[in-house]
Amino acid sequence: MTEREHVRVAVIGSGFGGLGAAVRLRREGVTDFVVLERADSVGGTWRDNNYPGCACDVPSHLYSFSFAPNPDWPRTFSGQEHIRGYLEHVTDVFGLRPHIRLDSEVKMMTWDARRLCWDIETSGGSYSADLVVSATGPLSDPKIPDIPGLDSFPGKVFHSARWDHDYDLRGKRVAMVGTGASAIQIVPSIQPRVERLTLFQRTPPWVMPRVDRAISGAERALHRTLPFTTQARRGLLWGLRELQVQAFTKRPDELGMIERLARRNMARSIKDPALRAKLTPDYRIGCKRILLSSAYYPALARPNVDVVASGLSEVRGSTVVAADGSTAEVDAIVFGTGFHVTDMPIADRVVGADGRTLAEAWQGGMEALRGASAAGFPNWMTIIGPNTGLGNSSMILMIESQLNYLADYVRQLDVLGGRVALDARPAAVASWNHRVQERMKRTVWNTGGCTSWYLDANGRNTTVWPGTTTEFRRATRRVDLAEYEVVRAPAEQKAEAAA
Repeated sequence: MTEREHVRVAVIGSGFGGLGAAVRLRREGVTDFVVLERADSVGGTWRDNNYPGCACDVPSHLYSFSFAPNPDWPRTFSGQEHIRGYLEHVTDVFGLRPHIRLDSEVKMMTWDARRLCWDIETSGGSYSADLVVSATGPLSDPKIPDIPGLDSFPGKVFHSARWDHDYDLRGKRVAMVGTGASAIQIVPSIQPRVERLTLFQRTPPWVMPRVDRAISGAERALHRTLPFTTQARRGLLWGLRELQVQAFTKRPDELGMIERLARRNMARSIKDPALRAKLTPDYRIGCKRILLSSAYYPALARPNVDVVASGLSEVRGSTVVAADGSTAEVDAIVFGTGFHVTDMPIADRVVGADGRTLAEAWQGGMEALRGASAAGFPNWMTIIGPNTGLGNSSMILMIESQLNYLADYVRQLDVLGGRVALDARPAAVASWNHRVQERMKRTVWNTGGCTSWYLDANGRNTTVWPGTTTEFRRATRRVDLAEYEVVRAPAEQKAEAAA
């Protein structure tokens, strides 16, 4: 039998969630943990997504940990290389490298009810852990649609999150499939280089200008000298977004003014009425994520770009065929078609107390107590779990709230003592999920008239949080033991009964 390394906590993934969990564990005095990472370096989605133009649409000072402020962000909206560099910096400053196991993709983790621990098989070795923190993230596994004939396409095919930098797009005819957050950054970045760019658009996005600028040396010096100015800047950015939440969650009609600004933004760059008609959404702004770009519309107006207001339906040799029957000859196909969000592949690799996988338990839709704990999966927590996503602010705020919950979870296990596990009660999970879904009914994501990646196969919104980040932080400040079943090892149960 393979020798297993036993640790108190196993963290899966080394993006913001995994590295944040590692830092928080150390702050709680827990040093017996590993971070299992499938790739050869840390960074998560900011390592994998390195396509041309890749950047964040959340301001830099808000898209960073509160416990690790960066006074030296070079721009108000950071590029991928700066965010990845920040995560490498966090890894070094907090001494996390000895805990990280690279090239260790989790193949299966199984709950052992007798030993009260998780047995974990990875590509780099075997582990057992008292507690698992799954921080694989929803934007980690690319999704490419099943297109007839795609396998026989003679040219180059890749997803935006697996960009092939060895393939030179200069002078090529390129099909860009999708119009999400990645695509609107890729299009203006590659448009000047390609011979022809054909954009396949199933649903047009609402796009607002991206007011990005370089942060001056004087500003950075001020932030370094007076750290409270960095905190103040972050606080202002956070506060403005908290004020916007009501419009998304309770009063979607208030978004009409934002919609008018978005139409004006389009009209400035798109003079052709036919093209403008193609690019104008027929749903309420905010129903899908509002995208930020000042370069997307100007790129679409260039003479070497064709916008096909239809999805890609078939590939015949070098010919791509849209659902409306239009065709184009291309040398490369780039998919900006998103990720497995509501059907995360990691769920197939987690086997709980009753022998079911998490995917089987979530067959009717993802749900977890306070976005963290799933019934039947003791001592297993997820970071950025069901209904923890945001439509208008920084996910780092939500991650840090879940780290508070993790910290108290560890404290509760310590207080309970001995070999012990916490298993979310089905009634508690159902009650939490019911409250979330009731609040969701009024939100723009459910009433705005669109179909988005926020919705699962059953049309239920299992991804977004229908409230403020302040409300979520309050809800995850402490673990309520009444919401959990306390599970003891069989030997300890017998001892307690005898006593």
